[in-house]
Amino acid sequence: MKCVRNLNRKTVVKAASVLMAATVLFSSLPVYAAEDDEESTVSVSMPASGEFEMTTNYPGMSATAGDTVSFDLDFTSGDGAGHDVTLTTESLPDGWEGYFKGDSTEISSVHISGMDGNNADLVSYNLTIPDDAEDGDYEVELLAVTDDGDEDTLTLTLNVSAEVRGESSFTSEYPEQQGATGTSFSFDATLVNNRSTDQTYSLAADAPSGWTVSIVPSDDTSTVVASIDVAAESSQGLTISITPPETVEQGDYTIPVTATSANDTLSMELAVTITGTYDITLSTSDGLLSFDAYANKESSVTLVVTNSGNVDLSNVELSSSAPTDWEVTFSESTIETLEAGSSVEVTAYVTPCEDSITGDYETDITVTADETTDTAAFRVSVKTSSTWGFIAIGIIVVLVIILVIIFKKFGRR
Repeated sequence: MKCVRNLNRKTVVKAASVLMAATVLFSSLPVYAAEDDEESTVSVSMPASGEFEMTTNYPGMSATAGDTVSFDLDFTSGDGAGHDVTLTTESLPDGWEGYFKGDSTEISSVHISGMDGNNADLVSYNLTIPDDAEDGDYEVELLAVTDDGDEDTLTLTLNVSAEVRGESSFTSEYPEQQGATGTSFSFDATLVNNRSTDQTYSLAADAPSGWTVSIVPSDDTSTVVASIDVAAESSQGLTISITPPETVEQGDYTIPVTATSANDTLSMELAVTITGTYDITLSTSDGLLSFDAYANKESSVTLVVTNSGNVDLSNVELSSSAPTDWEVTFSESTIETLEAGSSVEVTAYVTPCEDSITGDYETDITVTADETTDTAAFRVSVKTSSTWGFIAIGIIVVLVIILVIIFKKFGRR
């Protein structure tokens, strides 16, 4: 047992000596190891070559044949330094047109900034889809190469569809209106740009000779415009005013109105129905609105009924408003058709009542058509009949003779 205890003690002492030696040996190593670790850490923090990127927020779009779409491009430097980058279109469907644009100018290269630079929306890629492009999915591949040889490709996907959501329109809520000659017509229209890009539309109207057409934005009614900008997927209200000439004839008229942009030719037809001018006048052959009459005796006056409008009138009727118990009749109380610009003579017969006393009376005569009317006020002078005047004179003469005879016979006595 004693030998064992001595052995263990020797072993422990030996092990302790080895441990101390190891501690001394390795105590000088951590400084160099730490320096090596720092160098390794710095090396890892630098971006590796090949991390140059060209990206876009929306690499996939839906469009319609004939559309022009635009993709905003962003660039990331792989080494944190600025570079000149060459831009090319690697693949493009047949008949399609595409180009890179910067500051409204077509470009083939661009300078990008380093890590702290802002390269967002620095370049855009404009793509025009042909009008005859069939529905389906299409890919366009772009290539960007830096001046030190780093490169990146970007694939753009276009879904071409003829669905209604991609079609623009030009419409009016009430495209058909009617009115008489001299009426000005106003149409509220809406121009819708359903395309993915802003559009500038030229506005035009094909009106008959002598007609005037003006187009103003609904939000600025004081400005007549010949063209207007409409943002992508938005609409613009328009007010279209149409004024026919005063001499326009009755009938139906169509006025085509168009809105044309680089991608769209939109049209609509506005319809105007001119119902004509309805006007009728009542007068006499000599222009006088007065005549004489006698109690209980028929007097006549010649009336002239004139259609002074430019539309034929039907079912023209004559009527009167006279003092109580007076009688008024017409040679023709109804005119079936009175052509535009023509006149008809009608005789009115007026009979004052038997107990009418001498004086002036008013008698109104009215001519009425379905669309218009006119009234003439006549002054009727009722006079005493000349027969009664002669009778009165005769009575007076007889009385005078009788008085003379009586005076002669009794005056001598």
